[in-house]
Amino acid sequence: MTDFGTLYEAKRSTAEELAARVESGWLLGMDAGAAQTPTLISAIARRARQGELEGVKVQTLLDVYPLEFLADDSLLGKLTSEAWFSGGGSRRAVNGGFGDIIPNYYRDIPGHIRRMYDYDAFLVSVSPMDKHGWFSLSTVSSYSPAMIEKARHVFLEVNDHQPRAVCGAQIHISQVDGLIEVSHALPVLPPTKIDAVSEQIGGLIAERIEDGSCIQLGIGAIPDAVGAALKEKHDLGIHTEMFTDSMVELIQCGAVNNSRKQIHRGQSVTTFAFGSQRIYDYIDDNPGIALLPVDYVNDPAVICRNDNMISINAALEVDLWGQVCAESVGTKHMSGTGGQVDYVRGACQSKGGKSFIAFTSTTKNDTISKIKSILTPGAVVTTSKNDVDYIVTEYGVAHLRGEPLSSRARQLIAIAHPNFRDELRFEAKKRGILI
Repeated sequence: MTDFGTLYEAKRSTAEELAARVESGWLLGMDAGAAQTPTLISAIARRARQGELEGVKVQTLLDVYPLEFLADDSLLGKLTSEAWFSGGGSRRAVNGGFGDIIPNYYRDIPGHIRRMYDYDAFLVSVSPMDKHGWFSLSTVSSYSPAMIEKARHVFLEVNDHQPRAVCGAQIHISQVDGLIEVSHALPVLPPTKIDAVSEQIGGLIAERIEDGSCIQLGIGAIPDAVGAALKEKHDLGIHTEMFTDSMVELIQCGAVNNSRKQIHRGQSVTTFAFGSQRIYDYIDDNPGIALLPVDYVNDPAVICRNDNMISINAALEVDLWGQVCAESVGTKHMSGTGGQVDYVRGACQSKGGKSFIAFTSTTKNDTISKIKSILTPGAVVTTSKNDVDYIVTEYGVAHLRGEPLSSRARQLIAIAHPNFRDELRFEAKKRGILI
């Protein structure tokens, strides 16, 4: 019988000792959010600064720790990021010219990994080992299983603050090449303030959600406002990319019980969780939440198996065709496609499903309209005109799916800020859009 404790001790190390095993030219992989390993990455970055490493690339998604190498352009060519979806640090690196971005649909990342990449090491933060030798990958399952398959080495940060997800990805001590022990709180999102505009938008969406619907929400004031407006609903379900605080509130108030879902009845399904400590406490030892790989969770063919699927996502701007930009301001990179298109398509294919793209009508103190005649030059189209369903601002709801261009333009102008409607109408007429 294997003594897992002895095996654990044999693989226990320090951050400096594990970093010393990294070689120039290596490709390192990390998953999203709180699954990342700030202590190990810092030790590797120190070696790069000292001139001991070059040509090392680190793939990340949604960096939430202040990974210092993402703010250090002097490490270009030594330790460089490649983001599947950028957060604060990788966004600055991409816009600063010393970080790269990999365009993708989130659901496709595991397939890209299995087909295209061979990792020298996969770095991941996990909960403490159980008596059977297993570590929970905790808050994130998204593409970690694929990286484990394709990595020559697996290095762990074992953090006693990580929750144990009993229905999530696991890794066994026998699969591990080295580990360090750390003890630090997980990163949290500051609470959002729901202002009057977000509350108005949330109410408009909630009016169109029936009891028994299955929901996907993102982060921010508008999704939180939707969550608050759904507390009087009944028998809601959750099938979502990201598990958020508003979802915990809906479960705890009884609005969500997952009783009418067609698949995973009784469970909230997600691929990663991020928010407050309340989320991490909720996940711990809870069989009611399933953290599953993203190529399953975000597959539109899976999403649509739940009836009355509701998808709620954001945008930076939308044009009169209904093209949605959610990842750049002109040529300035902001994030990535993520799972928006996955859920737009999944919801629209669901029986009774609806997809909402919601945003405030203006930015920069009402000086810039987010509904535009044409997208800002260089803007990236995230959701196409053929996929878009409902567009929502504080001024109303436009239903675009299946509608002709002239109807789309009229509806979008009607929910634009009043200060910009005449200009939008003039541009639409000049272009022959309004018939």
